[in-house]
Amino acid sequence: MARWTLPPPMHRALSLARMAADAGEVPVGAVITLDDRIIAEAHNQPRQSCDPTAHAEILAIRRAAAALGQERLAKCSLWVTLEPCAMCAGAIVHARIARLYYAAGDAKGGAVEHGARVFDQPQCLHRPEIYVGMGETEAATLLRAFFAQRR
Repeated sequence: MARWTLPPPMHRALSLARMAADAGEVPVGAVITLDDRIIAEAHNQPRQSCDPTAHAEILAIRRAAAALGQERLAKCSLWVTLEPCAMCAGAIVHARIARLYYAAGDAKGGAVEHGARVFDQPQCLHRPEIYVGMGETEAATLLRAFFAQRR
């Protein structure tokens, strides 16, 4: 069986997740691309910044919007190592991100295929194309190791 390599944006998101873990943050990394070019990236930083909204997705969305000089990211893709929570899914909706790629599902805090299922709600103003599982093993391994160290 052939093993495929991860696309560069997910590979970078996983590197960012490792940086988050090294900084004592939950290992989540996010990358935003436009025309196959990375325009923004971030990793979780709520503890470091004393900001509960400093999730990787939120920080990457803010940076992409600033880089493009607009609040709508309609032609962009978001690559993230963990299923977005309700807050991040809401930000994805408001930013009008075209495509969401996430590695590992999150049965406890996810809000895409678990929990609130934000994009499936009739009130949802926008639904991105969703691609799940790319880099799942690597992302899940990082998360398990991070939480095992803290128990």
